[in-house]
Amino acid sequence: MHNDLLTIGPLTIHGYGLMIALGILAAYSVAVYRAKRHQLEGDHISSLTIWCLMGGIFGAKLLYWLTQINSIIQDPSLLLNFADGFVVYGGIIGGILAGYLYCRRTKLPFMQYFDLIIPSVALAQGFGRIGCFLAGCCYGLETSSWYGVVFPEDSFAPGGVALIPTQLIASGLDFLLFFVLVLFARKKKVHGQVAALYLLLYSAGRFVLEFYRGDLIRGNVGALSTSQFIAIILFVISIGMLVISSKGQKLKTP
Repeated sequence: MHNDLLTIGPLTIHGYGLMIALGILAAYSVAVYRAKRHQLEGDHISSLTIWCLMGGIFGAKLLYWLTQINSIIQDPSLLLNFADGFVVYGGIIGGILAGYLYCRRTKLPFMQYFDLIIPSVALAQGFGRIGCFLAGCCYGLETSSWYGVVFPEDSFAPGGVALIPTQLIASGLDFLLFFVLVLFARKKKVHGQVAALYLLLYSAGRFVLEFYRGDLIRGNVGALSTSQFIAIILFVISIGMLVISSKGQKLKTP
């Protein structure tokens, strides 16, 4: 909940940026390690990471703009503020599309690399949500419970009131999801099952957690938040992926 961690002269290290950087580094390191274990071409991991990262940033920003379309119509200059405002689901979708395009371009088996990369995505999200907590964004509803967190006045969250720490809950779930995916990957039968499990579990958890979010800039589709609406779509897609993969050719075991 203190975003300015360290100031050295004109340079200030922000907690949000630091956590994002640590998340990317950890995700990349894990992807490289797992690529070697699965005897995949590690040379592609660096390029694939950059493609997914760029696609994720663009997708996260684009979805944010869509949720704020009315405000942007009234004030188009909001499009110039690229530093603030991102939606995670846009980043996930944008990163997946970018990864698909890279695999098509380099003739790599997309589903196999999808399974390889996706646990790292969950790991990076875990770090990223800690950054959200430090900055105060993506905060929860007001609460009188013992676990409520009071943010300072200079954070994105309302100061002086106890809020549900949805950022830390999301972070814990993301780290747990990472370990579940890594363990499941050792026993998967068909390529694509790890990715499907990620979409299934992440969407289910995000749908529920959205009920406890207190920030109002996320947009909505009817009675649902934008993220809940997307969660339903991805949940259905993940079920379809699991059904289709269950009928696919089983992987050969050594």
